Amino acid sequence: MPIKALGRLVALPFLVSLAGCNMVVMQPSGDIAVQQRDLIVMSTILMLLIIVPVIAMTLFFAWKYRQSNTDAPYDPEWSHSTQLEFVIWAAPLVIIIALGALTWISTHTLDPYRPLDRIDSARPVAADVKPLTVEVVALDWKWLFIYPEQGIAVVNDLAAPVDVPVTFKITASTVMNSFFIPSLAGQIYAMPGMETELHAVMNHPGQYDGFSANYSGAGFSDMRFKFHGLSAAEFERWVQSAKAGGQTLDRQAYLQLERPSENDPVRRYASVADGLYGSILARTVTADKPASGTQAP
Repeated sequence: MPIKALGRLVALPFLVSLAGCNMVVMQPSGDIAVQQRDLIVMSTILMLLIIVPVIAMTLFFAWKYRQSNTDAPYDPEWSHSTQLEFVIWAAPLVIIIALGALTWISTHTLDPYRPLDRIDSARPVAADVKPLTVEVVALDWKWLFIYPEQGIAVVNDLAAPVDVPVTFKITASTVMNSFFIPSLAGQIYAMPGMETELHAVMNHPGQYDGFSANYSGAGFSDMRFKFHGLSAAEFERWVQSAKAGGQTLDRQAYLQLERPSENDPVRRYASVADGLYGSILARTVTADKPASGTQAP
């Protein structure tokens, strides 16, 4: 078998395995995820500025000074080169400084608790724009999304208008979990009795995958949902479809929902008991403490 054909045959299993890879992290649709992608790319390039020359020089010296190359210069008394020392120490130092500066800036710019100041690279957030608030609760093994301003709640289904900032307030019912929509932003942990935040925006309409990125028990692998990037009119219709469900997510209903279950279908609640998310966060939801009312749209 020719060497070229043998090389292709050896590479085939690797190409087949890569065919199943999902490159969504490198092709995101939300501005925060785009900035995170750019950070990954820039960091990789900076590191390759050292890695590639080192590998190339290693191969070059191994070839040039091989035992059979009698034409290579031989200097047994050589011990120091100021120029070589300068390159060896200065180049990595510059890369480390650049990486440190990039990390420091991006750590503050991409802080998930930091409200957004732009819709994308060309559009700042207008001063009069009010972010959409979504309260996220990681349950066993499903996701509960409460929209306090719209007065609705949805299980395993999430939507937001395109180009509208979204503020996620995230907690969990029992064990630590991780809220992750790769096309929108990086993963954020959900912990019982604690609240984390994520500010993000979706720039392109479509349907995107969301899931748990932290193992949390038997039903973890099916703890998935869809995120819908919608126009303003489509989002309003989505809200109205939830309101048409007729169910109320009161404390008793939440206690039933909180029970561990797997492969849960999408459920919609037309109204939500007052202060339910706060009680979930404080871990004080009890059936004998009914809510005083429902959240107004």
